Amino acid sequence: MVVRGIAYDTAVVGPRVVLDTNVAVAAIRSSRGASFRVLSLVGSGKFEIALSVPLVLEYEDALLRNREEAALTRDDVRDLLDYVCSVAQLQEIFFLWRPFLRDPRDDMVLEVAVAAQCEAVVTHNRRDFRGIEQFGLKVLTPQELLKNIGELR
Repeated sequence: MVVRGIAYDTAVVGPRVVLDTNVAVAAIRSSRGASFRVLSLVGSGKFEIALSVPLVLEYEDALLRNREEAALTRDDVRDLLDYVCSVAQLQEIFFLWRPFLRDPRDDMVLEVAVAAQCEAVVTHNRRDFRGIEQFGLKVLTPQELLKNIGELR
């Protein structure tokens, strides 16, 4: 696949994960951190992400609220989301696990992870996802994901 002149290998060999909104926000705030590296690897085949419509809307809301700090325009945010949606596994949610976690927005992330049969939720707030192991899921930080896929030593 070619997006804006950059060729991407779309064969996925790594794990399927869900990115918590805080990872996307951290990625646009700083190009130096692990979150930026994770977001820049979306679509590379190193891992696959799963999304639902409600989760994309949450990403959009959070990214638009933080766009000025990141020197992004509304169109930049929409372009980023369009690309992420084009390479993600889009998952419909037919059931609700709610309430399981303390925050309903975290429950939304959990629902996508369960429905899409993901291996992990990637987040900066591990404690917000305590107990998801009973669904066969891991909780990883962006750094841990990068280590798991061989992008960090």
